[in-house]
Amino acid sequence: MKRLLTVVMVIVAAMSLSSCSYNSMVKADENIKGKWGEVQTQYQRRSDLIPNLVATVKGEANFEKSTLTEVTEARAKATSIQVDASKLSPEAIEKYQQAQGQLSTALGRLLVASENYPTLRANEAFRGLQVQLEGTENRISVARRDFNVAVQDYNSKIRSFPANITAKMFGFSEKGYFQSEAGADKAPKVSF
Repeated sequence: MKRLLTVVMVIVAAMSLSSCSYNSMVKADENIKGKWGEVQTQYQRRSDLIPNLVATVKGEANFEKSTLTEVTEARAKATSIQVDASKLSPEAIEKYQQAQGQLSTALGRLLVASENYPTLRANEAFRGLQVQLEGTENRISVARRDFNVAVQDYNSKIRSFPANITAKMFGFSEKGYFQSEAGADKAPKVSF
């Protein structure tokens, strides 16, 4: 009888711990989904600014058409890649990040090329859009950092004992992080 009571108590204790772990994993997973929504919102904000920027730059008669085409194509590719918040695998995050990185590179080229056009730089609409883009890039950086913090908390939780047992039982899997861009670890060379 004592033995049966001990077994029942162990089972009840395990189930109690399991349900606590399960609930905290659900909360952490929902937190990640919310943070992912903020990342997408900021990238969408940037994407929404691009048509106005391109239209403003087109007003400059001899602006490099290939640069504008590159920005437009990169924007189309970046907005075509959508990642479901419930499927934030490392591979899905990397694919999304690559498309957004290509858009960042194209925008960077456009802004650098604009330096050769004094009338464009003097254009108030262009300067305003440039400021908004800079602010949006900062917002994207903050949203990505917050997302990575939430992913770290979640991944730590599902890998820790005894929660890892519950995670495996209920199909909680590791989420992907945003990584720094390739070459970001090397300082750019500046020469005058």
